[in-house]
Amino acid sequence: MSPRKTLTHAPVLTEEVVRYLAVRPGGRYVDCTVGAGGHAATILEAASPGGLLLGMDADPRALEVATPALARFGEDVRLVTSNFRELSSVCEEYDFVPVHGVLFDLGVSSMQLADESRGFGFQVEAPLDMRFSPGQTLTAAEIVNQYEEEKLADVIWRFGEEPASRRIARAIARSRPIGTTTELATVISRTTGGQHGRRIHPATRTFQALRIAVNDELGALTEALDQAVDVLGGEGRLLVISFHSLEDRIVKQFIALESRDCICPPERPVCTCGHTARLKPVTKKVVSPTGEEVAANPRSRSARLRAAAKLAEKS
Repeated sequence: MSPRKTLTHAPVLTEEVVRYLAVRPGGRYVDCTVGAGGHAATILEAASPGGLLLGMDADPRALEVATPALARFGEDVRLVTSNFRELSSVCEEYDFVPVHGVLFDLGVSSMQLADESRGFGFQVEAPLDMRFSPGQTLTAAEIVNQYEEEKLADVIWRFGEEPASRRIARAIARSRPIGTTTELATVISRTTGGQHGRRIHPATRTFQALRIAVNDELGALTEALDQAVDVLGGEGRLLVISFHSLEDRIVKQFIALESRDCICPPERPVCTCGHTARLKPVTKKVVSPTGEEVAANPRSRSARLRAAAKLAEKS
């Protein structure tokens, strides 16, 4: 595969990102999933003159692409190889607090899917890896070949919402060892009766589940959202683009929770939690891409955007 194909990635909802982040000249922004730098470039252009951006990504290969793509912004951009669950410490290390906006563009990028050595997709044969960072120890191969059948079924159900999780886990356990993505996809397809009548490939949900488990994506998101609020200044914006219901549910519930002063159970007559609202929703409901964007970039079809603004601290 040529480098050009491997490194192609189109950012989604770029106009909406600038609008709901309320990007302004001279603002300071954090892109927690900088990828190929598409959103970062759009934000820096809108924040000119004087805008600054701190870009993070757990995938060092992504930053190899983003660095030349963002070179024209010079010292206005700083790129760091780090998982966004380290958001607070990275911002403190680079003296980048408070900020006017924090962006998360979740999931796997087109260029990661296109990299045949990573094992994120099942269209070409590749090792069962799926790690965002080579420094991580857990791989998809370990989950597929070493997890007990019941635990494997739980992973496929919880993170892939796959109705046939138990049947798939049973078939995987009987087919071990499984060494490549195409081998795994074949096992799943045989088990579920192939793609006939299905909107998506029968292996899609299982591969999603394995990727999420390998990278602890939902755990990292939960930790990072709280840190994002901490690094925002008053009226700063938090914006998250998600691509499946598990991520979107976490974001929706987090914003709802942080928009309330009291989070005590309804049956408690007097508030004892001491919780104070830190956010107010900016998007009343989820924001989806336009039909024009979906036609131009089919990957954007499942994108869902939510945004909130940090409340000024009460005196």
